[in-house]
This record gives sequence, C-alpha cells and structure tokens, in this order.
Amino acid sequence: MVNSSTARPSTSIRGRCKMAYWTHTKDPIGVFVERDRGNYFEYSLNDDPFHWCEDFPHKIWVGGVVNDQGYRYGIVKQTVAYIAVDEDEFGLPVVEKWHLKKNKKYLN
Repeated sequence: MVNSSTARPSTSIRGRCKMAYWTHTKDPIGVFVERDRGNYFEYSLNDDPFHWCEDFPHKIWVGGVVNDQGYRYGIVKQTVAYIAVDEDEFGLPVVEKWHLKKNKKYLN
C-alpha cells in the first residue's frame, strides 16, 4: 500500500497495466481489507471536535469526495471494524460490524 494522499500514474510492465493507488485519506495510520468483498480501506485518527462522534476514534476512508465527506466514523480493531453507516430517527449512529481479513498499521 502507498502511504500518500496524492495520485501516482499507472505504469505498464511488459504489456501489463499496473494500476495506480489513489486516495483522499488525510494522515492515514493504517489500512485494512474487509473479508466479505476484499476491499481495501485506509483509516486515520478522528480529529473532529464533535461531541456526537467522540465514541469513534477513527475515520475510515470509504470513497470519493464528490457529494460525500469521503469517510465514515468507526472503531478499527485487529480483526473487526465497527462503522457508523447512518443514523436512526433519534440521531443515534447505526453501526455495522465488518470482519477484517488483514489490518496493517503504517509506520510513522
């Protein structure tokens, strides 16, 4: 995995295309692979000062920044992650449990 928030161009190696890894992640501290679909997600520390997200120490970077904030609040452990994916009618987080295949912390 590339620990960077800038795009790298794709390159060709002997006729094969090597895809670029690109992310909007800010200050990533690790990356995990969720078990069900094999998707990679980088995560960083939650630095938002909001009271309602203080139970979630991480930001999980899930997508682009067009029409979306690009991350979800959550808790990343060694083999599972708890991701706030929505909120209910009372404004409380709806949390999904994702099983992890791999979880690697970056060296700082």
